Amino acid sequence: MPQTLRNFLLGLGLLALTTTALATDDKLNVVYHLSDEDKVSFALNNIQNHIDGIGGPEKINIILVSHGSAVNRFTDIEAVNKVRENVAKLQEQGVTFEACANTLSVFNLEPDELLPGFVLAEQGGVTRIAELQSKGYVYLRP
Repeated sequence: MPQTLRNFLLGLGLLALTTTALATDDKLNVVYHLSDEDKVSFALNNIQNHIDGIGGPEKINIILVSHGSAVNRFTDIEAVNKVRENVAKLQEQGVTFEACANTLSVFNLEPDELLPGFVLAEQGGVTRIAELQSKGYVYLRP
């Protein structure tokens, strides 16, 4: 296949992906996947940088789905002040935080033990991520 045709087809694919990832309100839809406890602060910083880089929270819809050991950093008892502050700040900017119901069950946690504003991903974290991807959300895993 000639290089120019390959580039053209690649461009069409990227255009289709970008168009799919835009909500009806022309916001970019992004799902962040977080399962590693040691990457929580890094991921929260990435999300803030993403919001700033795109021009503000009015231009993007972000959902962070956490499962596995990462959920521990979002419990009221384990969260450090910096994580608490960053989560609250991001929530004020419209970021939705979801925690895997399966993880909570395995770790014997109740939903009310999570930081305020967390939503439960009842069907499980990875299932929720796949659902969002099927709806055109761009997938990022810091």
